[in-house]
Amino acid sequence: MKREAYQRWLESQQYAANTITAQMHRANRVEEFHGDLDEHYAKDRMASLLEGLTYSKNDERNNRPNPSKIPFDGNIRTNIASYRDAIKRYMKFIESGFTTQESPQFPNAICSVDRTGDEQGGQRIGLERDMQAALRKEIHQLEPGIKIIDEGAERSVDSGFIDITARDGDGVAVVIELKAGRAGRDAVGQILSYMGDIVAEEDSGKVRGILVAADFDNKAKAAAKMVPNLVLRKYSVQFTFSDGSV
Repeated sequence: MKREAYQRWLESQQYAANTITAQMHRANRVEEFHGDLDEHYAKDRMASLLEGLTYSKNDERNNRPNPSKIPFDGNIRTNIASYRDAIKRYMKFIESGFTTQESPQFPNAICSVDRTGDEQGGQRIGLERDMQAALRKEIHQLEPGIKIIDEGAERSVDSGFIDITARDGDGVAVVIELKAGRAGRDAVGQILSYMGDIVAEEDSGKVRGILVAADFDNKAKAAAKMVPNLVLRKYSVQFTFSDGSV
């Protein structure tokens, strides 16, 4: 595993320090018991490794034993999911073509979400990861009572990576997908895929979706009307400034 480069990549994604520590620890544990991650990727793009890190709700109901070589205490399905997520995140790093060159960021930007859906002024965020970092700090603006439950990093599911996974005031899982620019019908299809993945994991069988973007085209708006548990939210950005001479 390319440990130093991977850690720099995690830092470049603006993950919190404890999230980076957890992701590095899990990747190291998988490598310790299942072998070099880079070799697994070269062999079959992690396919056999991921197959061995699969544990469904049905497996849990049937008391299937831990399918991996990794020893751990606690709930098997939760632990296996965390290690599987770590491997898929390492794959994302490999396939990102990561370099250490920094991208422009907006550390003092506060993401403001328009819950009415009307057009608002404000500077658009250029990079979705900056938008995600800003919204994580101000998640209460999106909806009262909502809480993030993904440990500060995108959640890995079969369809990809969910930008933010949360739970609302009623305890329902909420999938939040972010688009820095104008969102179209494809964005609606993407978040619906993520919602389908999550509903299969939720004991209640309930899930909601919130698609956040600078704007939405008519096809996205029409598609969203047919999904009662999906809402569209526009965002704007407010900047704060301080004296740079001190």
